[in-house]
Amino acid sequence: MALPDGFQFSQASLQDYVECRRRFQLRYLHHLAWPAVEAEPALEYERCLRQGEAFHRLIHQHLLNFPSAQLSSMAADAELGRWWHHYLTGAPADLPDLRYPEVILSAPIYSHRLVAKYDLIAVEPGERMVIVDWKTYRRRPPREWLARRLQTQVYPYLLVLAGFHLNGGQPVQPEQVEMIYWFAEFPQAPERFAYSSTQHRRDGDYLTGLIHEIAGLAEDHFTLTDDRRRCRYCPYRSLCRRGIRADSFDETDYEIRLEDFDLSPELEFITEAVL
Repeated sequence: MALPDGFQFSQASLQDYVECRRRFQLRYLHHLAWPAVEAEPALEYERCLRQGEAFHRLIHQHLLNFPSAQLSSMAADAELGRWWHHYLTGAPADLPDLRYPEVILSAPIYSHRLVAKYDLIAVEPGERMVIVDWKTYRRRPPREWLARRLQTQVYPYLLVLAGFHLNGGQPVQPEQVEMIYWFAEFPQAPERFAYSSTQHRRDGDYLTGLIHEIAGLAEDHFTLTDDRRRCRYCPYRSLCRRGIRADSFDETDYEIRLEDFDLSPELEFITEAVL
């Protein structure tokens, strides 16, 4: 099928595709908002979503040099206050001084675009570029799980393609790039991924191949996943006759997309690759 004009791929949409082609089709091609909760208990799930958003806003404002004392007064909730204290006392201390919070990068892949919104890119031009992603998971996911996520491939790959503007106008070398997942509940146990030219080539081959595959897929080839565990937190499970009730997110909450907030690109924050 032909993808819509201007279709943009993100780490979230590609993750959906590799987990279930049908979910990708319903969410990103049909834009179907199905009235079902993604996880139970629904009210607690919604509260966690709002807490995650509030935490990201606090860090964003802090990185824009709003006074810590003033921001601390906004973290009155016990959980949010704990995360905020962990951030102030335990965020990665070895980051370069030049920092770009909430920046969006974009690059063309065939006739489409690959887009990513970064929580933070810290830069020492020509030397280091560190991607930091803030996570509010209740349980710390294992390194192997993080390594398999599309986010771990898309973010460094796209930074190399489109981050020259942040690197003093110089091309970004893969060896300059590092990605850090920092966990608000586990501030002393961040996960770090170094990048390399070899990994960049592998990611390029995989991501361009994946996008080419999706773009060439017939309408009736967006099939349901064979792995029914993928349906536990999917809002379309009742539509697809894969169950009615959502699973509890207390069990494996890091599998839920608590922090895949919608991309709402503001043009002044977008840096595009010129290829």
